[in-house]
Amino acid sequence: MTGRIVLLGATGYTGDLVLGALRRRGARPVLAGRDRTALHALAERSGGLDLAVADVTDAGSVAALIGQGDVLVTTVGPFERFGHTVARAAAEAGAHYIDSTGEVGFVRDLHRDLDDRARRTGSVMLPAFGYDYVPGILAGSLAAADHPSPVRSLDIGYFATGPLWRGLSQGTRTTMRDGLSLPTARWRDARLVEERSASSTRAFTVRGQRKRAFLVSGTEVLHLPAAFPSLENVTVYNGWFPALSRPATVLSAATAAALRVPGGRALIDTLTRPVIGPAGGPDATERARTRTHVVAVASSASGPATEVHVEGPSIYDLTGELIAWAATRLAEGASSTAGVVGPVDAFGLRELREGCAETGLVVV
Repeated sequence: MTGRIVLLGATGYTGDLVLGALRRRGARPVLAGRDRTALHALAERSGGLDLAVADVTDAGSVAALIGQGDVLVTTVGPFERFGHTVARAAAEAGAHYIDSTGEVGFVRDLHRDLDDRARRTGSVMLPAFGYDYVPGILAGSLAAADHPSPVRSLDIGYFATGPLWRGLSQGTRTTMRDGLSLPTARWRDARLVEERSASSTRAFTVRGQRKRAFLVSGTEVLHLPAAFPSLENVTVYNGWFPALSRPATVLSAATAAALRVPGGRALIDTLTRPVIGPAGGPDATERARTRTHVVAVASSASGPATEVHVEGPSIYDLTGELIAWAATRLAEGASSTAGVVGPVDAFGLRELREGCAETGLVVV
């Protein structure tokens, strides 16, 4: 490798999964975070890895972690709150950058604020390079590329197999709750618009069964229209719990109304606290009970639609493996596309598909 990999947030749940995936690839990342004691213990358990103390709220400490050509991986969220300083440090240093965010607004901010700077310094910045939203971008790109005529619309649905509810981390549950109160970005009529989350639903065929999903945000709406200029509509849906898709539209409207009332946010947080659950996430046994299934449906003005289905390991294992794959490839100098870019822009569709296959995410 030509650059070091620095893992910020190594002692957290997602950070630990990324670390495991990196070690299986033979990488020896520098472990970074604010708790020296926890970092030291983790470094010792991981074969004596190097460590560095840094706080995401201290720009200087983050900047000291990296140099030109290094790869900075961060799993420290919420990214709207803690991610901007870290991303800016990478762009300024000319270091490559990967994060595990699912916050589309944060990705839009990075593109607006840091794309030009990253291009000048040679920094390849890959936000949201995990379950959010590599599978949808892969499936959507393949469906659009395979469609026999210029594709006009892409509908992408995220599903899971197995008993998912107990297999969700506290962070994911919190993101799902908060997502109902945030606007959803959607590519509609060849422009980016915002709609209420879960304001509409769509049915997809998954393993021979029709399953319903509700409207959510996804970085597919940011990256795919540039790759396929004929696209007029790109819409992303979440179908983890198909039976709750229609009720989610009502819950979303109620949440939006509650937030307009003084004290509404505090009331929502109190009412949902039992659902959010304790810190941490599912263990390896629980993760093994669920799998990822993502479908993309490409259509045009005439003719049948083109469907592509991809399937892989649990959302958390997949995120760890995808980030580790991208980090090692960037450390080896695999991408020369600087700026805030998407997975296909960084690696090309063929290499992305092959890399995803290495992680267990394959076309079915």
